Amino acid sequence: MRSIRRSEFKNYLKEEVDRTKGRIYPVKASFLRRLLIRKAACASIHPNPCDEFCLPGIGPNYEIIAGYEDDYRNYKKNVPLFSYHRKSVTEPIIVEKTLPDGYMILNGHHRWAAALCAGKKQLDVKIVNLTSENDVRRMLDRAASDRRVSLDLDEVVFLSGGEAPAEKALHLPFSRIYKERLRAGIPALFHFLNAQGWDIWVYSSKYYSWDYIRSYFRRYRVNVTGVVTGMGRKAPSGSNTGGSLEKMLDTRYRFSLHIDRNTVLLTDKKTKEFREYPLTGQPDAWAREIMNTVEGIGAHE
Repeated sequence: MRSIRRSEFKNYLKEEVDRTKGRIYPVKASFLRRLLIRKAACASIHPNPCDEFCLPGIGPNYEIIAGYEDDYRNYKKNVPLFSYHRKSVTEPIIVEKTLPDGYMILNGHHRWAAALCAGKKQLDVKIVNLTSENDVRRMLDRAASDRRVSLDLDEVVFLSGGEAPAEKALHLPFSRIYKERLRAGIPALFHFLNAQGWDIWVYSSKYYSWDYIRSYFRRYRVNVTGVVTGMGRKAPSGSNTGGSLEKMLDTRYRFSLHIDRNTVLLTDKKTKEFREYPLTGQPDAWAREIMNTVEGIGAHE
């Protein structure tokens, strides 16, 4: 594919959006495809028409594109491993598989544009399966309770750095596949919540594959009712996907228990009441405090 001048890119983007909008649609990629496909032809990568990058009133930032373009043109494999310029070139863009062909960008539009302008033929990609409304409906069909617990994967369940004790890592080869570390006590807490009759839903604004997250918890023998990923993305109508999925869940459950690092919040949809239970914030006691709180809630129902 020939390189595209930056001055030509605006027209190219409009033509590409017009060509693919209403023609391509996201589908689930198989585990093997997600595992094995690490590069894709630039010509097979499509912009997301719902992303602000493609909206006439917002559009691309050409200074950002120029910076990435310089990185692509000047990149040499002997650049230090942790160099910013190396990361900008080698970090994969996040995509979904689409039919009838190709992939749609979820994150990385500016790097894709810069690669086109630099004349690159291929880009590093990471294929994910985000949670769709149909996925949520299927999960809700399997739900067994009128009570749900929700936890944020990024802020509560997964650890970043040494902020709290971590659960024991999985054995090889699974520790190479599932690199995120769980907060200590998460598996025991989830087993307890299941035994108490609560459905467990986990959320993330990041672009995890929902089946990747479900499989990860299964390695810890944990049952999770629902997994919602890519919460911040825009639906085709321009509405917030996370908000629309939340409404679907609210219609199914009477009791909602939201757990974060320092608080447990209980909401009763029928009575419109909510109760807040503060936690001490001590990492070693976090899961045990939540269990005691949930037992107390059950005793008063």
